[in-house]
Amino acid sequence: MPRIMKFFSDNAATVHPRVWAAMAAADAPDTAYDGDALSGRLDEAFSALFGQPATAIWVATGTAANCLALAAMVPPHGGVVCHREAHIETDEGGAPGFYTHGAKLILAEGDAARLTPATINAALAPIRDDVHRVQPHAISITQASEYGRVYAPGDVAAIGALARARDLWLHMDGARFANAVAHLGCHPAAITVDAGVDALSFGMVKNGGLGAEAIVLFGEGRDPALVDTIHRQRKRAGHLQSKGRYLAAQILALLEGDLWLANARAANASAAELAAAAGDRLIHPVESDEVFLIVDPAEAAALRAAGFDFYDWVAPAGAPGAARLVTSWNSDPAHVAALARAIAAL
Repeated sequence: MPRIMKFFSDNAATVHPRVWAAMAAADAPDTAYDGDALSGRLDEAFSALFGQPATAIWVATGTAANCLALAAMVPPHGGVVCHREAHIETDEGGAPGFYTHGAKLILAEGDAARLTPATINAALAPIRDDVHRVQPHAISITQASEYGRVYAPGDVAAIGALARARDLWLHMDGARFANAVAHLGCHPAAITVDAGVDALSFGMVKNGGLGAEAIVLFGEGRDPALVDTIHRQRKRAGHLQSKGRYLAAQILALLEGDLWLANARAANASAAELAAAAGDRLIHPVESDEVFLIVDPAEAAALRAAGFDFYDWVAPAGAPGAARLVTSWNSDPAHVAALARAIAAL
């Protein structure tokens, strides 16, 4: 059997050595839960990163980061506007409804799984302001989107302005936030706090972490009552880990020296190499670490027989089949080059 070369998911990537080292350094007695010295540094670290005051709360998973933030912002009788292909709609097993105790996801359209003010307004237009209809309380966008496309600063700002005009919270699912920043080459504040984002799920696990993500709150999202709600719901949801210093250590290690950004740049570069080989097979422009391409079943079988693993995807109308390839911070350059040659030879 050929050696398996991994392009299935960045979730499967190894942990960065600096993260392991930070966890080993944290392996000393300290206060339990989030009262330790490392957890106490998170607010300062994220405030420095974004250049504005921020509050950061660690959790173990991206699903928890998304849903705890939304549960603090949206009551059980309320709604969250998101794209119909958003991760919180298609890949979190109903967790948003579970954490919010029943809040509804209001599904909107948009190219490459990205919302626009027009598509948000189209989803909101039929909702009467009366007791019979679920009223929106928040908008959630994914950066980068489920198709690896990014929201530029102006895109986020336009949605942020709409959110403010309608008195809605703006949440960003940033599972691949680092990849978006690396692609855009912008300051992280330009697509978050400066653009009206209240809460960001800052992805770490896909980018060299082991089991830590951060809920980062800006502006009105730093309201003490809302922060207290997230802390209490984190405990109630079973996400207040007793040895939280190990989660904080991972996050701080990735922030130090902008390792989070260097890792994302490496993953993006590998994806760009695959995109160059794919040519007109590409379904979407490659702007992060995900590559979507047209392959028929025989071609997919040939790639797997050559030792490459990847995820089958829903093909666009008229296409014989599709695949999703995902690179990571430590994708083997030899494997990336081999896959690029195999794609080009199809």
